[in-house]
Amino acid sequence: MQSTAFVVAVFEFVILLFSLSFHECAHAWMASRLGDQTARLQGRVSLNPMVHADPIGTLLFPALIIFGPLIGFRLPFMLIGWAKPTPVITRNFKNIVRDDNLTTLAGPVSNLILVCVALMGLLVMEFAMPNGGQIVISSFAAALQIVGPRSAHPVALLLSLAILINLSLFFFNLLPIPPLDGSRVVRNMLPYNAVRVYDSIGGWLSYLLMIFVGGFILNLLLTPALLLIFRLLWRP
Repeated sequence: MQSTAFVVAVFEFVILLFSLSFHECAHAWMASRLGDQTARLQGRVSLNPMVHADPIGTLLFPALIIFGPLIGFRLPFMLIGWAKPTPVITRNFKNIVRDDNLTTLAGPVSNLILVCVALMGLLVMEFAMPNGGQIVISSFAAALQIVGPRSAHPVALLLSLAILINLSLFFFNLLPIPPLDGSRVVRNMLPYNAVRVYDSIGGWLSYLLMIFVGGFILNLLLTPALLLIFRLLWRP
């Protein structure tokens, strides 16, 4: 059982690294398309986790959540993470506010794309495999830790974890907490004086808001979304 839990933990960590890299690559690609080559020149249009990794948000915090329970150390947080912010110089855009928002939203949309790809994979498994419906549902339940991982199919479990992690990243990054993507969109809607106050939120205050407040809101948003996906997969 311990070896199975370790394999699942490795799955989670690898999916998170890829998802965060895909997210930041989407920011950099969109900025480049809209006229700002800053991120591209820094090599950020890449799926290589090494160019996007943040020591705390990409490595330390997720590793504690994923691998901590294997050694009896459990943190009361959902699996979330973040990478180094993609550098953007907005004056390079033709339409600064619009293009900055498009660049910002490219990240969460990329995670939603990965959710859709993984969901399509599960639907294909349901119809292509004998007893596919039961296999997919049991694997999805294992990803949600409703049942043990031994009842899961490896590929279906991998796809289910990809859905869970990328949905979490999608909602998490839309939160209006600096430096998350949602804060950038909110910032673009604020008057000048409010922007200065908003920009003063940072450092450890941001980390605390992301971990505690963000985790609570994330749980509220994830529950109905996962229930919807469960209904899409359910074949009575």
